[in-house]
Amino acid sequence: MKTKQLLTLFILLLTACNAPASVPTGQVDSAPATSASTETMPPPTETSSPVPTETSVPTSTPTNTPIPVVESLKAKVIADKLVCRYGPGANYLYLIALNRNTPLTLIGRAKGNNWVLIENRGRSDSHDCWVNGEFVQAEGDMKHLKVVYPDIYKIPVSPYYGPTTVLSATREGDEITVSWIEIIVSPGKYESPNMFPYIVEVWHCVNGEYIFETLGTTYPAIKFIDQQGCDQPSFGRVYIQEKHGYAGPAEIPWPEY
Repeated sequence: MKTKQLLTLFILLLTACNAPASVPTGQVDSAPATSASTETMPPPTETSSPVPTETSVPTSTPTNTPIPVVESLKAKVIADKLVCRYGPGANYLYLIALNRNTPLTLIGRAKGNNWVLIENRGRSDSHDCWVNGEFVQAEGDMKHLKVVYPDIYKIPVSPYYGPTTVLSATREGDEITVSWIEIIVSPGKYESPNMFPYIVEVWHCVNGEYIFETLGTTYPAIKFIDQQGCDQPSFGRVYIQEKHGYAGPAEIPWPEY
């Protein structure tokens, strides 16, 4: 009898050890492992989010950093002959021509174009003059030169003529028409038969770019384009040109849109 009881107790113990483990309510064995781990893991915090927060994204503060200014740059001529003129453009009076590889000292630049002022002391003429920067090789960036035109450098003054007066400046869309009082320049005061007696300087906006142009004309009126889209104001002026210098300027009252 005692042996039967012991055998029954042993069978009961063996059955209890092989019973299946209990499964939590609402979860099945076939459920994906990610579902099980999602329920048991705490919700993600801001620091574990894969999306960068505002503080984790590098930001840059826009600053208007001025371009470093240099007093002068050494350079040389890279054209066979380079004309140096009294003003920063091809329509100003001729001063001298420089040969290829002529050493230069650049001392300024014009606002709105690539003409640069060279120091001309000790040459055939003591007047500083302007060359097209496209034909100059400088030992540095010419944009670092100080802007000296139109506010600092003065083109030579004519001893024979006075300034004209602008009569009108009108706008029709992007086109501006300017007219002024006619000044007759004597043929003996022409540098050459091709010289323009009127020089119109315009700083204006063309195709989104702010540029400086010198426009020559033999008639006391001119038309040119000025568009919207630039962050600097447009302006201009008229000079009388003769071989000894310039009379003016006569400021153009700029027409608004």
